[in-house]
Amino acid sequence: MSYTRLSLRGKQVYLHKLFGNKQSFHSSSHWKGRANPLEDASKLVVGSNLHGYTVKNVTPVPDFSLTAVQLVHDKTGAQHLHLARKDTNNAFSVGFRTTPMDSTGVAHILEHTTLCGSQKYPVRDPFFKMLTRSLSTFMNAFTASDWTMYPFSSQNEKDFRNLLSVYLDCVFFPQLREIDFKQEAWRLEHEDPSDRSSPIVFKGVVYNEMKGHFANSQSIYAQALQNRLFPSHTYSHVSGGWPPDILNLTYEKLKNFHVQHYHPSNAKFFTYGDLSLPDHLQQISEHVLNHFDCSTQSLSVPLETKWTEPRAYHIHCPPDPMAPDPTKQTTTSVSFILPPITDPYESLVFGILGQLLVGGPASPFYETLIDADIGSDFAPATGVDSTTKEASFTVGLQGIKEEDVEKVRSIVWSTFEKVASEGFPEDRIRAVLHQIELGLKHESTNFGLHLISSLITPWIHDADPVTMMEINKNVERFKVDMKKQNFLKEKIRHYFLDNKHHLMLTMTPKARKLGFVDVTEDQRLCCQTVSQGLRPLFTGSGKVPLLLAASWAV
Repeated sequence: MSYTRLSLRGKQVYLHKLFGNKQSFHSSSHWKGRANPLEDASKLVVGSNLHGYTVKNVTPVPDFSLTAVQLVHDKTGAQHLHLARKDTNNAFSVGFRTTPMDSTGVAHILEHTTLCGSQKYPVRDPFFKMLTRSLSTFMNAFTASDWTMYPFSSQNEKDFRNLLSVYLDCVFFPQLREIDFKQEAWRLEHEDPSDRSSPIVFKGVVYNEMKGHFANSQSIYAQALQNRLFPSHTYSHVSGGWPPDILNLTYEKLKNFHVQHYHPSNAKFFTYGDLSLPDHLQQISEHVLNHFDCSTQSLSVPLETKWTEPRAYHIHCPPDPMAPDPTKQTTTSVSFILPPITDPYESLVFGILGQLLVGGPASPFYETLIDADIGSDFAPATGVDSTTKEASFTVGLQGIKEEDVEKVRSIVWSTFEKVASEGFPEDRIRAVLHQIELGLKHESTNFGLHLISSLITPWIHDADPVTMMEINKNVERFKVDMKKQNFLKEKIRHYFLDNKHHLMLTMTPKARKLGFVDVTEDQRLCCQTVSQGLRPLFTGSGKVPLLLAASWAV
């Protein structure tokens, strides 16, 4: 289980970028003896019914040697995408649009607690018990900024069916016990549980995980960037949980979030491989969907209202005592909001532009920022980020002196102006296109999971997942558009130079003091102190002094 806010950043520009290494895994011997999945899928008739589902589309996808079948469950409206392919490493996932409107980490904590036991499997932590008993090639769960996904894969059909039963029951019918909430979210406990005279402290799996996550100043910066570039809805909050705010989450709020978001009408089911689609649908329908009705609740994420003027923010982080040069600990960048990721062609275009602008030593920004030796490296989140409904592009430097902030910004704008005037060398454009085309010819050992990892974000926002896989079609369209005069130059001006919705973010180090507070019985408070940015969190039995770490405002 993991929080993917940063680990997925910038990795969904092209599908091929998630296909891992270049080793080939599949061969005819792996699936010999099983039914031909592509042939079976191609026989399905649009409009026909399978176990309560209506077949909406059957589409060959030659780019990936598969046939895509799109279905909708009649009763609940649940969407199902099946990718039939000659691959015995079958994969499954169910994903939900999860849009928290606070930073308590409710989506992240729910991802953990759903896997702590269910109605059919009331044992403690069935997920971890399956890790040692299953033949799976992958098992996990992920929380992103606006979705939560539960994927697994297995080469053994019986194991696949067992895992599917466990996953479906845990996700849709979890026990959600209060003791699991306290384990995964937060609780009060003696620092040394065996010593009742030790101080009372806050503990919790997700609470400690996110404290570790934000101990890294780059994580603080990347999170602040997203929160401020998309300030009006769910992206203005920390989906993984901001540690001081995690302590505001209650058990009741967790259960309500599950009822609201983990409904089949809000679900995207995905299956991949050579196993029988009707068998998948029957198991999912009988185990889950037949027990629900359709929900009309909308959880859509609105497009950001575009700014008429750019904005600038300054945040702080703890100083790095190991920094080679203590005077060069400032980070600054300029970020731009881009078109929605639901348009596969626009996504390809700004993805190519991102690679041309910052990809490799021959890129314009590498030459003007890195080679200038002003800072140590590109700023966190530099490049295209396609993990939100509307993509973004960031460029900047870290490891600079505070007085060089304006210098970096000036270089950013002058570089954009130069590129808009001179364009890119033809050989660099051909090289990027060649990378895309090569990527389509290689596959990793868990191809199905890499596909759904690439598709889930646009699909969650109602893009057609099949059109997102039509890479060659969009590459050919791009080649035609490149024949137009100044095509990329105009895109540079449109996306960046004329884009008022851009954010100038700067982070500088600032030391803060720690403080002690006394705690009285039956108190549980979360408050601000006079010290800026310090959030003491206290409770306890009797008067217990607590040492509280500084909270760095995101």
